[in-house]
Amino acid sequence: MFTLLIIIIVLAFIFDYINGFHDAANSIATIVSTKVLTPFQAVVWAAFFNFVAYFISKYVFKEFGIGNTVAKWVQPEFITLHVILAGIIAAIIWNLITWWFGIPSSSSHTLMGGFVGAALANAHGFSDGAGVHVINYAKVVPTFLFIFFAPLIGMFIAFFITILIVHLCKRSNPYKAENWFKKLQLISSAAFSLGHGGNDAQKVMGIIGAAVIYYEGTKGNHMDFNQFVSQYAWVPFTSFLAIGLGTMSGGWKIVKTMGTRITKVTPLEGVAAETAGAITLFLTEHFKIPVSTTHTITGSIIGVGATKRLSAVRWGVTVNLLWAWILTIPISAILAATVYYILKLFI
Repeated sequence: MFTLLIIIIVLAFIFDYINGFHDAANSIATIVSTKVLTPFQAVVWAAFFNFVAYFISKYVFKEFGIGNTVAKWVQPEFITLHVILAGIIAAIIWNLITWWFGIPSSSSHTLMGGFVGAALANAHGFSDGAGVHVINYAKVVPTFLFIFFAPLIGMFIAFFITILIVHLCKRSNPYKAENWFKKLQLISSAAFSLGHGGNDAQKVMGIIGAAVIYYEGTKGNHMDFNQFVSQYAWVPFTSFLAIGLGTMSGGWKIVKTMGTRITKVTPLEGVAAETAGAITLFLTEHFKIPVSTTHTITGSIIGVGATKRLSAVRWGVTVNLLWAWILTIPISAILAATVYYILKLFI
């Protein structure tokens, strides 16, 4: 069983790394498309602030609330190491597929679909109707609702920030204003990278936490999530480090979608989109709700595009993204259930 736990931890960090390069585009797409930084400079910038987010979560928020939420998506009696392993494998598979095709899907909802899908498969070994009780609805429902709320919040904040900036700068020299906004984009992209790291690194922490808590429970050592963070302090640190290293690897296919295909973005609009995305991510971290950074920044970019005219947003691309978001959870759940049954045959 200890070997299985080690495999889970290693795969979780691999998922974290993949999450980094899969979601790198979220925080660097606009700054690359506006040519404020080169792609290499942008990933170094984003990766650094992904890691710095560890200290924000630990010393500013003083907790890893999102990790705690993720660890409790599934009721404890339905969590086993096989369930967690199957969920992680399914999440890795779907993340790689969407990365390969340049689809900016949500790593967090991939993980949720995988975790819940594997637990539902495990529930078939319990009494009839057990599946209804597998999910911790108090934790899952807010996460699910924010599939829709996070991009909407990002969109509205970005819309109003853009309107405000345009109004305040309408008499400014266009050339000087653009240079200022290019400098401000460094700050806004850093803020969004902090939000991205704080949100997404904790999701892996939550999965590892669930595995460790289960493992310790089999030895008679009962612990909660806060005790896990205290006793396994290297896990949070490594989670933030892994996502930073993943971001360093970039994600150029998704950069193209996020930075150019949804709407054309100027430095002013890049500042508005990234600031709106960062505000949304910090708010959701405060309320301990795991959200998709992909959904959030996409909504923010749409909000920016809508200030010019609704036709400035390429709705065909946006609708395709929406379908990818909707399908992510059920596909990940089916993948995870399949992997779970295969694992039970051999392990």
